[in-house]
Amino acid sequence: MDIEADIRELPAKTLLGRKIEMSVAANQTTLLWQGFMPRRDEIPSAVSKNLWAVQVYPSHYFEQFDPTTKFLKWAAVEVDEVTTIPEGMELLKVPAGLYAVFLYKGHSGNPEIFHYIYGEWLPASGYLLDNRPHFELLGEKFKLNDPLSEEKIWIPVRK
Repeated sequence: MDIEADIRELPAKTLLGRKIEMSVAANQTTLLWQGFMPRRDEIPSAVSKNLWAVQVYPSHYFEQFDPTTKFLKWAAVEVDEVTTIPEGMELLKVPAGLYAVFLYKGHSGNPEIFHYIYGEWLPASGYLLDNRPHFELLGEKFKLNDPLSEEKIWIPVRK
């Protein structure tokens, strides 16, 4: 796999959505999105139709990978101003910072892209992983369980 990263500075973002604590071994992504998608229209101040799949990992998460280590996963949209927060939803502030952005084309359930990013690209990149949210930006070309799907994977990095 040879996918180039585009290094970008992301301004601070405010997201609104739902979160769930999970691990790779006890993945509850489907449950999270099933709870969010029917209610996304309750968010009147969404900036776009793009969906944000966000992972907030504990600071030690990548030191020694353990598939049972828990992290927070979010299903959210970006908002500009929040006047009301729908019941069962919360705000997530994504701080500004540098990100490696990968355009991934293929089935969204394929773990090979992440093995490539963390196992090959990152060690050879000259960047270090930063402790900020990781996310996938799901736009118009994202299609669940479709090999022709496209998404942008954003990995927080620092020099």
